[in-house]
Amino acid sequence: MVQSPPPFDAELAVALESGKDVPPPGLTPEDIPERRQVLLDQVSADLDLTMGGTFDVEHRTIPGPKSAPALSLLVCRPASPATPRPGPAFYFAHGGGMVLGDRRVGVDVALEWARELDSVVVSVEYRLAPEHPYPAAIEDVYAGLLWTAGHAGEIGGDPDRIVIAGVSAGGGLTAALALLTRDRKGPRPLGQVLLSPMLDDRNDTPSARQMEGLGVWDRSANETGWTALLGDRRGGPDVPAYAAPARASDLSALPPAFLDVGSAETFRDEVVTYASRIWQAGGEAELHVWPGGFHGFDGTAPQAALSQAARDARLRWLHRLLTP
Repeated sequence: MVQSPPPFDAELAVALESGKDVPPPGLTPEDIPERRQVLLDQVSADLDLTMGGTFDVEHRTIPGPKSAPALSLLVCRPASPATPRPGPAFYFAHGGGMVLGDRRVGVDVALEWARELDSVVVSVEYRLAPEHPYPAAIEDVYAGLLWTAGHAGEIGGDPDRIVIAGVSAGGGLTAALALLTRDRKGPRPLGQVLLSPMLDDRNDTPSARQMEGLGVWDRSANETGWTALLGDRRGGPDVPAYAAPARASDLSALPPAFLDVGSAETFRDEVVTYASRIWQAGGEAELHVWPGGFHGFDGTAPQAALSQAARDARLRWLHRLLTP
């Protein structure tokens, strides 16, 4: 029996009901082309990548994975660095359920951290499903990390202080990237920031069932995204951890993690379980479950009290991580 869902935070509920740019909770394969365009139109209209002149912005094209197309990276570096020495670098993967978005989507979150911490931001343009199923996206994200680590000094970053981060699908890709770079003995990030990460293709947790038809990204949308990425393998026994990190058998030796999620969203239970498994493996993780938060609430209602608390908690964790 599916229990009633937890209530939305009252302030967030108003924003959810009245927000003209809030997407519906469901997504079908037929919706993908239109939703892609709507999202990119919103980003083009609203986003100042320079953050009022704080950053110099550059678009880089780099070699992609073997036998794959070139990659596009967005590189934002402080226009007037506080010190001459290299600063931290945030390597960012955007959200969009594996099927939507580009390197600009959600990057304002990382830019806010970078403005506070005098840091560089690199955001990767990974290939989207269903046109490019697994492993295209994670291989793109890994190739971008290799470039960022190898060229950190060139863009004003410290290769020993790279923090990988992502939101939603990008959070899932970030978790997968931490596993992949550990296993391939690639660059070791200083930390990983997983914001409402999309971790589990099985899509059968109590929170996924509770929130069906509610919020911003529900169980049906999740099924669409995972099926686009994995096809008939979705939910089956042979899904690799680099596609769905919740499938990983070993969560040891990972960078310190910050995870957050709303109590009233599809991903709640898989995120809580993932944090618990990091602790069980002897790892370091800080977990926040924001009461009444829906998926992506702080982007939809950035002035809400809960959104401000969430953003402050992330920044405090980053200060602790990056302070010598």
